[in-house]
This record gives sequence, C-alpha cells and structure tokens, in this order.
Amino acid sequence: MELNGADIVVRCLAEEGVQHIFGYPGGAVLYIYDAIYKQKDFQHILVRHEQAAVHAADAYSRTSQKVGVCLVTSGPGLTNAVTGIATAYMDSIPMVIISGQVSTKAIGEDAFQECDTVGITRPCVKHNFLVRDVKDLADTMRKAFFIAKTGRPGPVLVDIPKDVSMDTCKYSPPKGEVKMRSYAPVVKGHHGQIKKAAQLLLNASRPMIYTGGGVVLSNAAPELRELVQLTGAPCTNTLMGLGSLNADSEQYLGMPGMHGTYEANMAMQNCDVLIAIGARFDDRVIGNPKHFAQVNRKIIHIDVDPSSISKRVKVDIPIVGNVKDVLLDLNEIVREAGDVRKKNEKNLKAWWEQIKVWQDKQCLKYEPSNELIRPQFVVEKLWEVTGGNAFVTSDVGQHQMWAAQYYRFNEPRRWVNSGGLGTMGVGLPYAMGVQMANPDAQIAVITGDGSIQMNIQELGTCKQYHFTPKVLCLNNRYLGMVRQWQEIDYGGRYSESYMESLPDFVKLVESYGHIGMRIDKPADVEPALKEAYGKYKDRLVFIDFITDPAENVWPMVKAGKGLTEMLLGSEDL
Repeated sequence: MELNGADIVVRCLAEEGVQHIFGYPGGAVLYIYDAIYKQKDFQHILVRHEQAAVHAADAYSRTSQKVGVCLVTSGPGLTNAVTGIATAYMDSIPMVIISGQVSTKAIGEDAFQECDTVGITRPCVKHNFLVRDVKDLADTMRKAFFIAKTGRPGPVLVDIPKDVSMDTCKYSPPKGEVKMRSYAPVVKGHHGQIKKAAQLLLNASRPMIYTGGGVVLSNAAPELRELVQLTGAPCTNTLMGLGSLNADSEQYLGMPGMHGTYEANMAMQNCDVLIAIGARFDDRVIGNPKHFAQVNRKIIHIDVDPSSISKRVKVDIPIVGNVKDVLLDLNEIVREAGDVRKKNEKNLKAWWEQIKVWQDKQCLKYEPSNELIRPQFVVEKLWEVTGGNAFVTSDVGQHQMWAAQYYRFNEPRRWVNSGGLGTMGVGLPYAMGVQMANPDAQIAVITGDGSIQMNIQELGTCKQYHFTPKVLCLNNRYLGMVRQWQEIDYGGRYSESYMESLPDFVKLVESYGHIGMRIDKPADVEPALKEAYGKYKDRLVFIDFITDPAENVWPMVKAGKGLTEMLLGSEDL
C-alpha cells in the first residue's frame, strides 16, 4: 500500500509492539503527530519538556524490559533531549529517539530550528540515523530497535526530515530477522575462558563476586543468585546493580565504592579471586586504580561489551558475552564440581570470619534524633511502610546515596536512578515512565530541594495522565552533596550551595492539583508516609521533609583515594 513517511513511522512502532511513547510536538514532526492522532495502537504521553520525555522513556524501558520510545521536534526540541539521551547512554538503556529535522533541501542552510542532530548526538548514542529517503524509513526503524536492544543496549536516534515524513512510497510489513553485516554482538561466552574462570573460583580462598547493571539489563538475577549460593562467596551490587542479589541475603555485603559499605570495599580489596559481572570498575566503585591494583589478586571479568574489559583494570580472564548466557554456562561447570562450599569450607569460614569483623563496624549506623529529621530515617521508614516492594526513583545527590544505602532492594529493576551521568531532575519524569510500565505499583520519588526544581513542571503531566507517585523531598535547604564536599575539601566555604529562595512546595504542588504536606518532626514521618500510601494512594502526594541541613553521607572514599582509605564519619576528617 502507499503510505507517507509519518504513517510508516507509526506502523513500524506498532509492529515493534510499542504501547507508549513520550514526546512534545513541533513544526518538524507535525505529520508524525497527525499520524499518531489517527491510530489506536499506542498511547502518546505529552510531557512539559523534551528532557522529561527522554527520562520517562528511559525509566519505562528500565522497568518494563521493553525499548523506550520518545519523539521530539528539530532544533531546540532535540537539544533539550540531549541530557536525557546521554543519561540513557551512560547507563546502557535501550531506547529509540525519533527527532524531527528540517526538510532535506534546507539541511545545512541554517534553517529555522535546524541543528546538526547527527553530529550533536554522535558521542552519546549507540548509533544514529539521518533518513533522507522515505523508502529507507521502515528498514531504518527496524534496525534502530534491533541495535538498541541487542549487545550492550543503548539509545538509538532516528532523525527524520519533515519532507521525508510527508513523502509517500509503497509499504509492506517487513518480515524475518534483522541482519546487519557490520553489527553482530557476541552472546555466548568462550567455553574455554568460562572453564578457566570456574577453576579459579573453585580454588579461591577468598572469593568475591562484584556485580553491576549488566546483571539487571540481561535479566540474570536468578543465575547470579545461584552462583552466590553455589560458591558461598560474598557479593556486592553496584549502584546500578542493586536488587540483583536480594539485600536480605546473608552473603550480600551492600554497595561498594565511594559511598559503599566498609565490608564491601574491604572485601573487594582483600579477596584473592574477584569475579566482575556486568560491571565496569568505574571511578566511583574502585577509587584510585593504582591503589586497587596493589593487591595480588586474580580478576575475572564478564561483559557483553569487549571495550569495557581491561579498560580501567587489567584482568586475568576476560569473557565477552551476554551475562545471563555466560552465568548459565559457568553455573553448570560449578555444579558439576560437586558441593563447592563443603570442599572449601575451611577457607570460606576464615574469609567470612574476617568479613564479620568488618561488618561489626556498622558503617551505616547514624545518630537518631527526636528534634531533627534524619534523611536516613525517612528512607528507612519508607522501606517499612512499603514493605520493601516499591519502585524507587531518585534524583542525584545526597538523597540518592541515602536511598541506595537504606532502602534494601530484594528485586532487580525496582531502583531507577542516573548512575553514570549523575543527572539531576530525573526523579519525577522517571516516576512517570515507571507508572506507565507498572500502573498498579507503589512508586516513591526520593529527591532533594535542588533536584526537584529541575523538572518540577512535570507535575502538570502527572495531573493530566493521573500519575500518582509519592514524592519524598529531603529538604535540607542546600545542594547537599556540593555542600558536603565544600565542608570537607574547601574549608567550609559554601560557595553558591545554599538555596536562599526555595518555593513553598506545598502551595506549588497544590496549585498543580496534587496533595502537599510539610513535615518537620521525626514523630510525624511515619504517619505522613502511611497517609500518602493509604488514604491518598490514588493521588500524587508531595511530602516536604525538613531535614537536618548538616547531615553528610557516610562512609565516603574521597576522590583519588583507595577503597581501604575510607572515611567512616566526621571523626575521620
């Protein structure tokens, strides 16, 4: 049949099983929006800013295991979306971004709302396309989805000039698998390398399992949990991997890294065999690479992306492959070796005795107060009220770290945050994406008085589409993480980190038609949360918790320091 480009885009989205897209219209994409108006295969969610469209599609992908989709117009529409695209790219989130472009004849002539979309986004996408001929559109859309969700996932952008969305051509639904000669990601790991890894683990005296977001993205939590059980080894989940191993497991040591637990960091540094699974040894996890390399240990690294292996830390056994597939093979070999825990009982006992000494430091303990609201206390009470089953989105800063430390995740894909790019303003649009993917779930946004203002206009989107997350603003009247660094490293010179003109959040939230609360006493924290998730479960509730402005995130590894050079509190300064 003969269709125009806009109708082809809509057909392609429907054929990919897309049910929701997030976007904001503009001149270059009006033909596509007209086609959306005439179809009933998927729902479009109108955001208030293009950045929020990408963040919402990002969280939708993270919590639905589908490819997130967003649609923006040319020029400023695209540039507004770049922060969201880069956020998804850093965290390896499968997504397709459709952007409008000026007509093909006007490209390069500085036309109204023109920008070099391909050039601007090239560093922060897995791949991008500029479609110059409507006949190439359907094939390009299929390739975009294929690239986004295979190998190491990531955002793929399709830039569509306005005349291409208007032009017509014959269209028939494509059939068969997508095959690209220049793109063939490895799935299965090398069997010989996996056997070597198994032997190292089986003979280890002090084994340690270090996991990252790759376990979550490949849905490999069951395989990881089996490996942990088979080996008896301690395990740590990075910020992006939280929930891969259930936090109530006796073998879970907490999060590693800059604000990780003392026991996780000490075990990472003092093990004799370290197996890294879907993690990348980034600076926030291992601290100073030279310090990390001082210990004579053997390192196994499993990752679907070969460029991530030995990038920051030299490894002994590299295994390229999809995490789930590699762990299935590894577990089979370990199982065949018999009762590993029993054979290695003596060494494991001594190793766990040492770990218990580190755990006894109780590095996450904090001083309770009857006068000031401790932010850690709010997160702990949230965990209790929600039974540990909520989807938690966070912005970036101190509140993000407290959420990661004190909300004990037992399932993957329940924790949605910007790990790699560290983007403020993601929390509320993330919650929108989570609710579209999980309409009946309990959702909590843990944010701060600085972060929430970066995309607070999405309260309007929430009202329009009846999104009902509970927003917990840990309001310390500071850009908290900035203030903490200024206190520790800059002599207490709080340059531009104090928010002197904060809005009345309760009135602001109420003006959007939502429920607002202000809580300034510790005794009122739990009742407010129970009311939000009980009486007002079908409303968006914004709770402005007035927290202790001087509270810092501990433990802490300062930049340039090693994992064993931790500050456990202000007394270590």
